Amino acid sequence: MSGLTKQTLQTRLFSDPKNYPYGFSRSGDFSIAESRALAQYGSLFAALMDGKYEPVDDEDKQYIASALGHAEAKTVQEKAWLKYQKRINRPKCASIYGKAKSIADDEEIEADSDDTLDLDLES
Repeated sequence: MSGLTKQTLQTRLFSDPKNYPYGFSRSGDFSIAESRALAQYGSLFAALMDGKYEPVDDEDKQYIASALGHAEAKTVQEKAWLKYQKRINRPKCASIYGKAKSIADDEEIEADSDDTLDLDLES
């Protein structure tokens, strides 16, 4: 270990400027209690999941088990961490410009352009 203790990890505020540049509380994804729990316990969870901090007590082992899905999340911080992981790992949305044209779409357009309407405009 690199001198990390549970106390130092819990006093270090956790933030994610890439996914939440304005903070957890301003994102609209988390409640006030969840954003506070993430800020306080997020560094501990991240260190546990990255292997930078080894679990030393049953609470740490419960955090790992809930984060890996082996146990049900019971505390606010466990639920907030799972919600955070779900949010940052969700599939990205499609382009705002729609989908790419497929070959079938091109064939339909060509077939439609070949059809001509014979309108009698002399009346």
